[in-house]
Amino acid sequence: MVEKVEYLTPEGKASLEKKLEYLINVRRPEVAERLKLALEDGGELVENNQYEEAKNEQAFVEAEITRASQILRNAMIIEDTGATDTIQIGSKVTVTERGTKETEDYRLVGPAEANPRQGKISIESPLGQALVGQKVGDKVTISAPDGDLTFVIKSIN
Repeated sequence: MVEKVEYLTPEGKASLEKKLEYLINVRRPEVAERLKLALEDGGELVENNQYEEAKNEQAFVEAEITRASQILRNAMIIEDTGATDTIQIGSKVTVTERGTKETEDYRLVGPAEANPRQGKISIESPLGQALVGQKVGDKVTISAPDGDLTFVIKSIN
């Protein structure tokens, strides 16, 4: 099975490595201790809510460790290539939605690092897909639940 390349900025990689270290060195031992204490409390395992909750939390933590490890294993680091005239992964883009004067700043990143609240949008999102390959002054239109949205590209960094 071919695993998908995960695009990460250097900051995104460092953040994910820090999260993985925390999960392995802090959360995993905490959950193991909760499991141990729940078992020591005794009673039937079928009726032990603390044990069930700790088992569910353990499954979640282990899944997050696996996910983060897999992303890091398949990571391709997005190097800052400086200003270009065409939008690509890693580009910092300023756009204006048609009909408004407010500018919005985005950085195009891989899906694993996307966080729209921080201005990081995935190259696989509708807006990210529309922006890739475009130049300053170009207009892109995406379909949204409330109708089509058109953006004008103001700058690329």
